[in-house]
Amino acid sequence: MLPLLLAGFGTGLSLIVAIGSQNAFLLQQGLRGGAVTPLVVICAGSDLVLIGLGVTGIGAVIRQWPTAIGVIAVGGGIFLLGYGVLAARRAFRPSVMTVGAEQTPLRKAVLACVAFTWLNPHVYLDTVLLLGSVAVAHGDGRWLFGLGACVASAVWFSALGFGAKKLAGVFARPVAWRVLDVVIAVTMTGLGVTMLFSRV
Repeated sequence: MLPLLLAGFGTGLSLIVAIGSQNAFLLQQGLRGGAVTPLVVICAGSDLVLIGLGVTGIGAVIRQWPTAIGVIAVGGGIFLLGYGVLAARRAFRPSVMTVGAEQTPLRKAVLACVAFTWLNPHVYLDTVLLLGSVAVAHGDGRWLFGLGACVASAVWFSALGFGAKKLAGVFARPVAWRVLDVVIAVTMTGLGVTMLFSRV
């Protein structure tokens, strides 16, 4: 039982812990002192649903509809490019950025978080297809493996969202915000371009 949980936890964590659009957005919101709890719930809850779909074997069905993934990739690519441009603009205005300032309205933050999560085709590839395939390979133990992956998701997003405040001292300086927004801009733009051109 424990080995399966740990295997799922380790595999899930290895796929989640990366500089991606969702992680960058959650970190940014945590630093700005906004309402992080609903965003963490959206991120972890979405992974719970997607991992559950993968564990049930639905990934095999999704493979039959590559067009759907393509449509998501195009929409997600355009969204990420737009957000990348906004981050680049903020990087040139670091003097107005301070911890706890410029909080994103809750409704806008929730909608953006949902978009970052569900318009990213990689989330389907990582959770439903890849993680699901590994889980199914464990036979009857696939649910324990999936549970471990879900716990990893909840732990990571909670640490990222709520732990961001620990970095408040670092981000008290405008230059730190400039660096963060440059990283976000490059990450979002790079992912957006990759998504769009992967469909060409």
